[in-house]
Amino acid sequence: EGIRLLSQTLPGIEALRDVSVEDFEAHQALLPEVVRKRCRHVVAENQRVLDAVHALENGDVEKMGRLMDASHRSLRDDFEVSRYELDLLVDRAHAFEGVLGARLTGAGFGGCTVNLVQRDAVEAFVRQITEAYREKTGIVLETYVCAIAPGVGKVED
Repeated sequence: EGIRLLSQTLPGIEALRDVSVEDFEAHQALLPEVVRKRCRHVVAENQRVLDAVHALENGDVEKMGRLMDASHRSLRDDFEVSRYELDLLVDRAHAFEGVLGARLTGAGFGGCTVNLVQRDAVEAFVRQITEAYREKTGIVLETYVCAIAPGVGKVED
């Protein structure tokens, strides 16, 4: 629906990836509220992904964290796929020293978040977020600690 309506004033677009944030902002009034919110998330998320690539290439973990935070807000407010438990985890994560960013992950409606945490804060973060979540929900949180790697490469013997 969003593509159909936006293409009336933005000829040549075939998908939301073809719409810049600026063009979307200029033409979003064409869209009904729910369609506008969903499209705003997709257009902005596409730009966040491009910005995240640059942040990671430049080692800018603070910017990456801010992008994760913006992504979560958009998933919560525009795409409306978050839920209380996910928002609780993200909100509580930001109360801890060393957390650079947090967002839900997966399709939403479930219970997974990904948190960007400075290496020296990981152990305390896991302990504290697990306890805070258990106190608030009565649920024992499962955590998985991962590290950033340079990506795909050739494995040689």
